[in-house]
Formats: sequence, structure tokens, C-alpha cells
Amino acid sequence: MEKISRTKVIDLLTREDFGALVNVKGWVRTRRGSKQINFIALNDGSTINNVQIVVDLANFDEEMLKLVTTGACLSVNGILTESVGSGQRAEVQAQEINVLGACDNTYPLQKKGHSLEFLREMAHLRPRTNTFGAVFRIRHNMAIAIHTFFHERGFFYFHTPLITASDCEGAGQMFQVTTLNLYDLKKDESGSITYEDDFFGKQASLTVSGQLEGELAAMSLGAIYTFGPTFRAENSNTPRHLAEFWMIEPEVAFNEIEDNMQLAEDFIKYCLQWALDNCRDDIQFLNDMFDKELIDRLNSVLSDSFIRLSYTEGIKILEEAVAAGHKFEFPIYWGADLASEHERYLVEDHFKCPVILTDYPKEIKSFYMKQNDDGKTV
Repeated sequence: MEKISRTKVIDLLTREDFGALVNVKGWVRTRRGSKQINFIALNDGSTINNVQIVVDLANFDEEMLKLVTTGACLSVNGILTESVGSGQRAEVQAQEINVLGACDNTYPLQKKGHSLEFLREMAHLRPRTNTFGAVFRIRHNMAIAIHTFFHERGFFYFHTPLITASDCEGAGQMFQVTTLNLYDLKKDESGSITYEDDFFGKQASLTVSGQLEGELAAMSLGAIYTFGPTFRAENSNTPRHLAEFWMIEPEVAFNEIEDNMQLAEDFIKYCLQWALDNCRDDIQFLNDMFDKELIDRLNSVLSDSFIRLSYTEGIKILEEAVAAGHKFEFPIYWGADLASEHERYLVEDHFKCPVILTDYPKEIKSFYMKQNDDGKTV
């Protein structure tokens, strides 16, 4: 097979130098056709879109073609041609096909829809699906957007420890890290485990937040942000609880609360615009397959100014909704920690745009939050 530099599918689909000899590599999504011509949809992960490989069966070995099945890995040399079909600009007229990896009929990702529950059992293959491929490409772009946003505004990216001896927020369970033999733990007279023989000589855990170190850094560097993995050991099996996730925590010296609110609004809008500009095909897929209002909702967030509202004003709106007949599962009163249903009512039903709530009762917020002059809120 003639050696030609590989072109990624995402780049191939935008080229217009028709007649050029190209090489494309990827995995077969589908194969269809007649007794004379076959069409192979090839994808290499660089985009959700496939490139169509046109195969004149008379020019290829029949035994080799039997290996071109869904999931097989191919290297194709061919002529880039303008596509006569709708929905794509270019296709490749195959001249040489090399099967880099065959795939038998037990390959689980055949041409049909697969539930997320099924894909949980296929962790080694699910990145090849449109759904997970779209999510991973968007996630990559969000990481780039996050760093770009803060860099353009003079923030420094600050790396905080993943293994720590401090419980930053003092709430919830932490994953413990130890080199001790769990089958032979030394204990003191009171029955507590002793850690002098442990790696750090004291109890250590995975971090729940980089905020503590971030605040120290902001008092030296002025404006920093952390962006890294965080671990929480709460055994809560809900969509709102994750054992491991990546968290962004900006810390800025000399900021007032108005500055923080504006930073949050600017940050969210910047990331959403980046996604729409750089991940349009992936977002369109998620819009079409999972949430028909996704793109409209993203554009709505971009176009609206965020509402800034005090907790007290929010409670009043919710109490008025109850008086008008709206039913909430959890009761509403001044001093209550708002549940998801209350927040969603304010955002989705009342204001129909993002809302930033401030001035919460001090009893339901962290001890380190700045207390207001009224002595009741922070």
C-alpha cells in the first residue's frame, strides 16, 4: 500500500482540492451497497461526521472485503471527490484498502440505538458511539475554554494538592488514602487507629476542594483559579452527586460580591459561546437525540442578563407562588435551604433566565462567608 500522510476526517470533509490522492484511517460505522458498488461510512473520532468511502467491488479482493465489517479498522488510499449525495461535501473513491484490525459479528455496537445502561457495560467501546464521542469532544473544548477565559483575564492556573490532611469544607465524607495494612491496624489505648507508621505520619485523604490553598495563593498572586479532580465520598445515588468530578474555583483578592457575580456570568456565557462556535455538530446531535430545546436554551442564556436577587426576595416570590396554588414537595419559609424544585421555579417558571441568589441566612451557609451588617445574612 502506497504510503500517504493521513488526513483526519474532520479536515478531509472541508477540503476542496478534488482529485487529490488522500489517506484516511478510521473505524467502520456501516457498510451498504449493491453487487457492484459499496459505501463505507468511516469515522476516526475527530468529528461526529463520517466520511463516505466509495468502493468499486471489481477492483478489490473478495476475501479482503469480507473483513470490512462494522467496527473494523481500515486504512484507505483514494481520490478525494466531490460528493453527489446530500449532507456532505466530499467523499473518497477507494483505490487501496488495508484492514488494520478485523472485527467479527460479535461486535456489540451494530447499527442501532443503544441505551446508556447498555453502554455502561461497554466502557472500552462506548467512546466510539456518537453520544460519548460528542460528550468527550465537548468536554475537551470546555477545558480549553476555561483556561482561555481565565488566562485572558490575568488569572494564574494554580495546582492544589490531590492528597491532603485537611478537610477543606468540613462537610461530607472523604476518601482516605493510606499505606497501612488494613488487616493489621495499630490502635492506641482508646481504640483509635494510629498513623505514625503511615506514609505521611498522619491521616490523609483525597481532596474535596482546592479552595483553602486557592485562597492562600490569591493573597499572593492576586487572581488564581483551580481546575482539577475533586472527590466526595457521600453515598448518595442521585444525578447531583458524583464520587469524582472536576471543579473550577476562582479566587480573587479585593473582589466585591458584585465583581464575583459578574465574573460568574461572564464565565458561563464565554464557555457556552465557545461550545456553540467550536462544537456545533456535536451539540446539534445532542439537541436532536436527547433534548430538542438544548440549543434554544443555550442561546437564551447567552442573550439574557442574569437576575441578581436576594434570598429574601426569592422566598417572597416562592411564597406568593404557593399562595397562588403552586405545589412544592418541600416547604418554603425564611431560613429554609432552597431545594432544587425551588431554584428551578425561580429560573424556569418565574424569571425564565439564570438567577444569582445572594444574602442567604448565615445559619445555612459556611462559617467563613462574610456576614452582612444586618447580622442575619451572609
